[in-house]
Amino acid sequence: MSFNENTRVKIPAILHLCRLGYNYLSLSQSVIDESTNIFTEIFTTSIAKINHGIEPEEIQRTFEKVSLTLDNEDLGCEFFKLLTATSGVKLLDFKNFENNSFHVVTELTCKNGEDEFRPDITLLINGMPLAFIEVKKPNNREGVLAERKRINERFGNKKFRKFINISQLLVFSNNMEYDKESIVPIQGAFYATTSLKDTIFNCFREEQALDLSQLLKPEDDALENFVLKDNNLSTIKYSPEFITNKEVSTPTNRVITSLFSKERLKFLLKFGIAYVQEEKGLEKHIMRYPQIFATKAIEAHLDQGVKKGIVWHTQGSGKTALAYYNTHFLTDYYQHKGVVPKFYFIVDRLDLLTQASKEFKSRGLVVHTVNSKEELIADFKKQQAIHNKTGQREITVVNIHKFKEDTTVLSSNEYNIHIQRVYFLDEVHRSYDPKGSFLANLTNSDKNAVIIGLTGTPLIADDRKSKFVFGNYFHKYYYNSSIADGYTLKLIREDIETTYKIQLVEAMKEIEVLKGKTDKKIIYSHERFVEPMLDYIVHDFTESRTKFGDKTIGAMVVCDSSEQAEKLFELFTTKYVIPQTVSFHQQASFAMAAEPMMAYKNNAPLSAALILHDAGSKDDRKQQVEDFKNGKIDILFVFNMLLTGFDAKRLKKLYLGRVVRQHNLLQTLTRVNRPYKEFQYGYVVDFADISKEFDATNRAYFDELQQELGDEMETYSNIFKSKEEIESEIKDIKEQLFHFDLKNAEYFSRQISEIEDRKKVLEIKKALATLRELYNVIRHLGHFDLLEKTDFQKFNDLFKVANDRLQLLNDREALMNSPETLNLLNVALENVLFMFRKRSESELVLADQLKDTLRKTREALGSNFDQRDPEFVSLYDELRRLFSKKNLDEVSQEEMRANIGALRLIYDKVTELNRKNNLLKAKYQNDVKFARLHKRLVERGNITKRESEIHEILTDIKQQADDVVLINQRLLKNESYFEQQMQKMIITGFQKTNVKLAPDSAKYINACVVKEYLNEYQGITKW
Repeated sequence: MSFNENTRVKIPAILHLCRLGYNYLSLSQSVIDESTNIFTEIFTTSIAKINHGIEPEEIQRTFEKVSLTLDNEDLGCEFFKLLTATSGVKLLDFKNFENNSFHVVTELTCKNGEDEFRPDITLLINGMPLAFIEVKKPNNREGVLAERKRINERFGNKKFRKFINISQLLVFSNNMEYDKESIVPIQGAFYATTSLKDTIFNCFREEQALDLSQLLKPEDDALENFVLKDNNLSTIKYSPEFITNKEVSTPTNRVITSLFSKERLKFLLKFGIAYVQEEKGLEKHIMRYPQIFATKAIEAHLDQGVKKGIVWHTQGSGKTALAYYNTHFLTDYYQHKGVVPKFYFIVDRLDLLTQASKEFKSRGLVVHTVNSKEELIADFKKQQAIHNKTGQREITVVNIHKFKEDTTVLSSNEYNIHIQRVYFLDEVHRSYDPKGSFLANLTNSDKNAVIIGLTGTPLIADDRKSKFVFGNYFHKYYYNSSIADGYTLKLIREDIETTYKIQLVEAMKEIEVLKGKTDKKIIYSHERFVEPMLDYIVHDFTESRTKFGDKTIGAMVVCDSSEQAEKLFELFTTKYVIPQTVSFHQQASFAMAAEPMMAYKNNAPLSAALILHDAGSKDDRKQQVEDFKNGKIDILFVFNMLLTGFDAKRLKKLYLGRVVRQHNLLQTLTRVNRPYKEFQYGYVVDFADISKEFDATNRAYFDELQQELGDEMETYSNIFKSKEEIESEIKDIKEQLFHFDLKNAEYFSRQISEIEDRKKVLEIKKALATLRELYNVIRHLGHFDLLEKTDFQKFNDLFKVANDRLQLLNDREALMNSPETLNLLNVALENVLFMFRKRSESELVLADQLKDTLRKTREALGSNFDQRDPEFVSLYDELRRLFSKKNLDEVSQEEMRANIGALRLIYDKVTELNRKNNLLKAKYQNDVKFARLHKRLVERGNITKRESEIHEILTDIKQQADDVVLINQRLLKNESYFEQQMQKMIITGFQKTNVKLAPDSAKYINACVVKEYLNEYQGITKW
């Protein structure tokens, strides 16, 4: 059978969607508005059905309004408001979701002018294409990485704006289980929503026991036959591979059940999408699966009357976003009960109040802050939940310390049973002492309130366990799951070098001689101790940027005391920047102003800022934090601030100058665990030797999880890459690289070029990548025998060599395993690197035009289904000749213009050829087999001059052949018997049209038809 993504993944997925209640549509029978891909007849019927009494004119105005909003440059924000609106004309019926119409189609073209793409599967709700699925066969080259690259290119194309704006939920799958060792998504089934760049691919791991007997309809043989015939794949019906891939347990079908079963889809469309106004522009987010199941868990506990509990989600998993999503969900939840909720987000620090307020505002919530006890009391006594005139949802962000006095402000006769207060308590592992007054006063303020504690590190000491104070866990999502899902990274702990340790010991001795036995805080902030520490940090950070080949990463220094932080920053400014003519008092004033200062180390500029609660103004600190996030500041010197609640993806080096205790340690460490570019780890440089403290803290959390999870504990491991893991990898690296010259990149290139085994080269590439990442750790562990052969600057060169060799082998494999003659050219042009001798603005514009025209031409040639056509062969040869003349990185502007013109001519010709081919294909229900047969008979020229007669004959043969194959697929396993059967059909077809058939022509036609069917059955799609 055809053994490709269509037969192995796409068609089984379509049939699975049909079992979930989606109706399959043939595009040939549909009326579609090509500018939006809305199926207008279904849209009109559906809108009339869910809006009783609506007039046809109003439906037309609604359609025009939808089309107009889809043209906005807002990622579909205005359309989404229309889609989820609860007043006016409804586009979706959320009250009775089954009342909507659900359809699935395949290969629906998104086209604007010359630009187009066709998702494998598109899901229509009320005729609107709200979701699509892209599939690849298992073990496809590059996994889903190539798909991510393509989707980002499409989303960046303004010509696809309407299709992007209308899409809400996207799935990408190569029908494989997730790769446990990969940080970036390579294999598996992922979901996303639209974006303008850098689409986030989310894992989905089902946590609920879904009742498939209730969700899935029985298999429908007649429907299956219709789908197979409509896709011209009748030959696969009885194949064991197709039957296997229809199973509900395949990765693709599992994620389809989880996301597209109607209740789940309703939940995601109604509550699971957020528009976030970031400084760099508008973003569209979708709920991560832990947020989905945490919300479901909150709902289940509330249904049981439980009003207190904890959501334990590891740092970086989006707890503020979870609170935002739940303002929407719980509003709907209580409205069904005739109750209006009022939401409060409780923090214990002013900086977190500012941060939370900003995050909620960026998501569109109206945010109130409480500045006094009187404001708090006034807010509590208000009987309405929403105070703004626009009707937007609201949340009040308040510091727990506002509850320092008795806030029992609601007497029994003041309770409004139609108002429900919901408290989200952020970071319920600090300042919420059950023996103190703040928490008691909060609880007493409204004893009927719902309290949802949020934490990544709950307190687990016996006397202050978070769950004793706030109730049991609603939901848990620990750091190992987050690492496996790619939301956070594992950490590498780097010891400081022995020579530096000796320096510190000597410095401490000198200080003690000068000052006698004194407080360690004074010693650690003394200049003789701090200066070598600063030198080490600047040198290590600069080398790290070189090692990773990335100058955008940032660092944070967690100091032993505020005094040490001040001294480090003062030395940073005086040693590297401030001229010697400036007095010491002026230098100190510069340092204390906490202004970011520039330092120069090895001619590379670095900048730094001091973040202390009493250094500079609140606005200064706020600006410096934003500047760090945006890459304007390289190093932050801190003491207690920014150790929790501070998220900056570029922060990849944490210099830990003191032992942080218990839950605060995990909070601090996870500042560097956010994914950033292609980084595999976050790095902790350990001045204070936290290993014992971390082991004790981590063990305590493991014990807590053991009680909660039981056997599931097997899925959890250390947040740090363990010494045993590193040792094991080092042994593998030594073995894999033993025979190679790591000192001379040219020799290494020659050696690796002799390897033909792709798997072997992949192992070498991974070993070199690990070597780059673990260089410092390997050095500290004393594996000098491995490192003495080269230095880490060389690793980047060797890695690139291995990567190039792997790419070549991939390209060769793709060529050898594909019957497509165009494949070599596609591969070559796909990986063209455009580099030009001049970098003028006009040349860059030309380069973009050349790349765009080349892409369109390559895609147009690739979409041609008849590569035996003499016209196609001529165009293919013309393109090949064009790029065999000169390397593309050597062309001048004049040559670029000439190439653009030549490419344009080829593109126009192949586009016209494809247009005629597609018209012919449509005559045969998009069956390329019979479109090719038709062309061969026309070319032969000795059967009939009338194409209409050829079409009539072949259509009759196609109908008979498809029906016979669907009934008895054993025919295809007996070629001679199949030839006999086809011969009868061919003769019958000609007799019906009274066209004379010569014996040699009958034999030729029969051979062509049999070959087309057998090629399809055997997976040969082009010949």
